Amino acid sequence: MIRQKQEREGPIVIDLTGPDGNAYALMSIATNLGRQLEWDRVRVQELMNEMMDGDYEHLIQVFDREFGAFVILER
Repeated sequence: MIRQKQEREGPIVIDLTGPDGNAYALMSIATNLGRQLEWDRVRVQELMNEMMDGDYEHLIQVFDREFGAFVILER
């Protein structure tokens, strides 16, 4: 079935058990959100470094801290 694109209302929802939930996808999403929020390259790079400074759980905690107002992470 093909349907017309529907406008999304509310926050972005990311299923951490799906393909958008892997570490590389989350870092890519974080980079894109940082650019949309007009962060400079230094701030985005500092965020990437902090996200990579621990395990996966640390990465999602940093992501949630920075973007929790815009993104809902589901397990």
